[in-house]
Amino acid sequence: MEEQAVNPADNTVLKCLVTDDEPIARDGIISYIDKLDFLEVAGVCSSAIEAAEHTKNNVIDLMFLDIQMPNLSGLEFLESMDTPPLTILTTAHSEYALEGFRLQVVDYLLKPITFKRFFQASLRAREIFNLRNNGEDPGSPMYVRQGDSFMKIAWLDILYVESMQNYLKLHFRDKVLVIHQTMTFLENILPKDSFFRIHKSYLVHLSHIDLIKGNRVYINHKALPVSRQRKDEFLNTVVYKNLMSK
Repeated sequence: MEEQAVNPADNTVLKCLVTDDEPIARDGIISYIDKLDFLEVAGVCSSAIEAAEHTKNNVIDLMFLDIQMPNLSGLEFLESMDTPPLTILTTAHSEYALEGFRLQVVDYLLKPITFKRFFQASLRAREIFNLRNNGEDPGSPMYVRQGDSFMKIAWLDILYVESMQNYLKLHFRDKVLVIHQTMTFLENILPKDSFFRIHKSYLVHLSHIDLIKGNRVYINHKALPVSRQRKDEFLNTVVYKNLMSK
C-alpha cells in the first residue's frame, strides 16, 4: 500500500459510503479512499436504492455519490433525505453542477476523477465535518457557471449580489463574477439569516455591511440603496437580530 498522503496528527476519520452503478468507478473511489488516513470505507453500494437502505442502518459521515443511476438518481436520493450526510457528487456530466449547488454538496467531481481533485474535495469534507462538530457554520460551497465550466465559490465570501435583468453580478472583495440566473432563485438558495434583499436589484450579505446611513448601505466602500418598502423590515428585524447575535 502506498504511503498515506496526509498528516496523521488529525485523528478525524470519516466513515464513507461509495455509491456508483459502475464497478470500475466504485473501485477507483475505494482506491483513493485507501490512500487517505482520514477516510475509511464503511459501505459500498451499486444503486441509490441500496444506498438508501444502507444509510438507514449505518452511520455515514461522507457519501461519494454518482448522479446517473437506474431507477433512482443520486440527486433524487439525496433530495429525499431529511438529514443527508456530507456528500461529494461524482458524475461524467457537468450540467448537474447547479443542482449540486442547490443541494449544498461538499464538492462536485467530474469523471475521470484525478486524485488531486479527490484529495481537495476530501479535505474540504473533513474541514466541514470538524467545523460542524464544533458547532460552527462552515458555509457550503456553491458552483457557478463561467463559460463552459463551473467555478466553486463559498457563499461566505459574497459581499452582495447585483441584479441585471436575467444576469447577476456576484461581488467579492477581489473579483466580480457574472452568472446567468435570477435574483429570486439565488435569494431562495442563500441562507436567509445571512442575506437580505434591500432593493429589487441588491441582495446583501449582512456580515459584510460596514455602515448604514440614511437610505444607503455601505459594503467595501460601495453605497447600495435600500428601498423604502424594505427599509423598516431591514432595520427593525434583520439588522436588530444581526447586531444582537454579535
